[in-house]
Parts: sequence; structure tokens; C-alpha cells
Amino acid sequence: MQKRMGTSLVLAMMLAGCSGQGTSDGNATAPVKEQAGPAQWSDKTKSQLREAIEARAAHGLDHMPFDAGVSDDAALTTQALRFAAALARGATDPTKLYDVYTVPRPSPDLKAGLAAALKAGDLTGWLNGLAPQEDNYKKLSAAYLKLVRQPQPQGGATPIVDSGEAIKPGANDPRLPAIARELVILDYLPRDIAPGATYTPQMVAAVRQMQADYGMKPDGVIGDEALAILNMSDADRARAVAIAMERLRWLERTPPATRIDVNIAAARLTYWRDGKIVDSRKVVVGEPDTETPQLGSPIFRLVANPTWTVPRSIQEKEIAKKGAGYLKANNMVWKDGWIVQQPGPKNSLGLVKFDMQNDHAIYLHDTPAKAMFGMVQRQRSHGCVRVDDALGFAEMLARDEGVLDQWHQARQTGKESFVKLPRQIPVRLLYQTVLFDDDGEPIVRNDPYGWDDRIGSALGFKAGKALRVQTGAADVGP
Repeated sequence: MQKRMGTSLVLAMMLAGCSGQGTSDGNATAPVKEQAGPAQWSDKTKSQLREAIEARAAHGLDHMPFDAGVSDDAALTTQALRFAAALARGATDPTKLYDVYTVPRPSPDLKAGLAAALKAGDLTGWLNGLAPQEDNYKKLSAAYLKLVRQPQPQGGATPIVDSGEAIKPGANDPRLPAIARELVILDYLPRDIAPGATYTPQMVAAVRQMQADYGMKPDGVIGDEALAILNMSDADRARAVAIAMERLRWLERTPPATRIDVNIAAARLTYWRDGKIVDSRKVVVGEPDTETPQLGSPIFRLVANPTWTVPRSIQEKEIAKKGAGYLKANNMVWKDGWIVQQPGPKNSLGLVKFDMQNDHAIYLHDTPAKAMFGMVQRQRSHGCVRVDDALGFAEMLARDEGVLDQWHQARQTGKESFVKLPRQIPVRLLYQTVLFDDDGEPIVRNDPYGWDDRIGSALGFKAGKALRVQTGAADVGP
């Protein structure tokens, strides 16, 4: 079992406290009976709405226009419901921002909740209960307020000054401790490094790897391009934190206690069992041109010794010109007009496939390309999710679901064999670019697909600098 419980667990810890759609938040999700008449606004509830909207920076919504200064009840109701919806489901609609988004979302009855809150004279309590209640949402809120209220650098967040002079291997420079800190945040250096003012071979290797990932010449020289990656402004950090809060508001407040969450941006999987994290491991996800979509899709069976029917897109772009020798060397055959790779160690799905129910042919699977798990930026596939030590993970799921004997028998056949799970395991393919360090502080990580931009724009932020990667799939696998 792999348990890397530090920065890499981020998303898992961020989602740990998502608590139900319907809590004691003023009947936010309760079924509603037809109201005898419209609820009446009072001076007290008008003031409460105005105060809540004025304090919307606590939710990263201060760049969006909400108007609590209107006087008539109908206009007040419209603004209240609009603000409540932003807190309860997000100010943006991910199904409109992205071509594919099927992760379950909250669906509270806001009209009923508003009516009850107005009747009770407690709009504040109702609104406060609509946003996610877990600790990590509150940490994001505190971090955002700190960034926008005190924009000067704080503690370790001092910007790395671009003096115009590049830092070459072996050089001494007072900026190197700050550079080392950012390399640790981005996973290019281990967390236990003791940085000094000398540009060591270990740091040079880390910088070269970062440069390669971001499409720069990997010469190890820290110039203006490398500093641009390492040196994010407070405004950029605030934007990323606000986007992270928005993504959490999209999610149902009570996710299944047993589930698998994959953070596409961090290329990391977290397995929850009965409300507790029992495993976390690396994955390889889609590269920027073949992104892994944000799906809610359950695993319903394990496939031992899978075959792989090559999709038309891969077949035409990457295999068609390779000839019969390539097919034979990779254990591929033509079958009913399709190229099919037979079971075996060279199969692109490896030795196990985790079959999922969705319309996009996306699933988790093993891979023979084990070296990819050693990369920092693991956006390298054609869209499916490759799991580190997938056989070990399949063994864990089979044991937990009581089908371990069936799984062992299926593997021993050497042929494609299916083991249906007695209950489906929900999987959420999510995208989160703000993680937490070991001290629980939010840190801004990569935005490999550039997906933060459309949310930031919709939330009213100016275009900012986000960290981008440039990758290329190293094999033809899914």
C-alpha cells in the first residue's frame, strides 16, 4: 500500500470534509410545499443580505457583481437566489465551461430555503450553511482573504527577484533558497532538502527536469523563463485559490464514503474506504491535447489479462503506417476491421483494466510503461488513467469487495477474464490545482490543461499566469 500523506495527497484532504447537500442550513435541500404567498423581506433580512454580499470575498466571489442595494422584494429575491446559488452549487456551471463534466453536483431547493430563512428572519444562517463546510474550504477562504487584504509578500512567499543575471550551475546566489522552496512545492525537489545559497548539482537536475516539462531548453540555467515559472504573484495565487473554492462548491456535500478520487491536475489517485483514506498512488493521465475528462463514473468490474481494441484515432494517427512487423512485435492482430492487442506483458493496458461505466471510453488500467510514474509531470496518456502498481491496487479492491479468489482465478487463466464487483465503486475524475502542504497551507500547483483560465474569467478575474506543461505521449497506449 502506498501512503504518501504530504503535499501529494492534497485533493484527497481537500475533499475529506464535503458534508451533505441537505444539512441544517435552513432547509437548503428539503422538499418544498407550495407556499401560500411570497415570503416578505424585512429591514433585518435586507441588511443580512447586504452584509453577506459585501463579505463575499470570503468565498472568492468579490470580482462578481451582486446587488443588494435594490429596494423592491422581487429584485431582492432575485439577488438572494443568485448569491445563494453561487454558494451552494458554484457561481459557474462546469457543464457549460467544459465539453464533458459528469461529476455529481449538489441540487438544493434554494427557493424553499430562502422562504424559510425569510420567515425565520435568519438569512445569515441559511447563507452560511450553503457553501462547503469542511476545514479545507475554510483554509482556502482564509488564504484568499490574506492574499487580497495584505498583498505584500508574507513569510516564505517573497517573490524571487529577476535581477537580469542568470544563475548558472555552481554559482552562489541569495535567491537560491527561495528557488529551492518553489522546486519543492512543484515536486522537483524532496521536501527534506536543506537549501543553501549554492546552486548544487541536485538543484541543477531539478531545474533541468522542470525546463524540459515546460518546453524550455533544459540547460539548468535559471534565467527569466525559469523564474517566470517559479515566481507566481500574489494576484495569481489569489486567483488560483478562488478557483479552487469554486471547484469545491461544484461538488456534492456528501460524496460516497467508499470511492476513488483522481486529481487529474496532480496526477494522483486517492482511495477512500468507509470515509477514510486507505491508499494514495501516482497515476498517468491525458496529455494536454488528449485531456482526461472530469467524470463521475463507477468501476463495475475488474478485467484480468485484458485485450485492447485500438481506437480509430490512435490507429490512424500512430499505427497505420507502421506495418505488419510492428503489429507482430506488439502482439496486435486485425479483427473485424479493428486492430486488437492480445493479452500479455506488452499489452498497453498492462495486466488489469478497471472497467468503468461512461460514454467516453475512459477507464483506469495498468501499463507496461512503468517509467512514466517516475516523472513529475504525468500528463502523458491519450486520456485514460494509468495506475501505479495497478496489480497491487486491483488486489486491494478485490480483497475489500470479497472477490479475491475469483480475481486470482481470473489472472491465472492468462486469457481476458472478467470479475464483476458485488457493488460498484464510484470514481470521480477531478481537477484541482491548489493543494495543501504538510502544515495544511494551500499551495498553488500546475494547471497542465489551462482549465483554470475559463473559471477565472467567469468569476471576473483578469487573465493571470498559470503554470503550464508541455508533454508528449511516449507510447500508443490509451
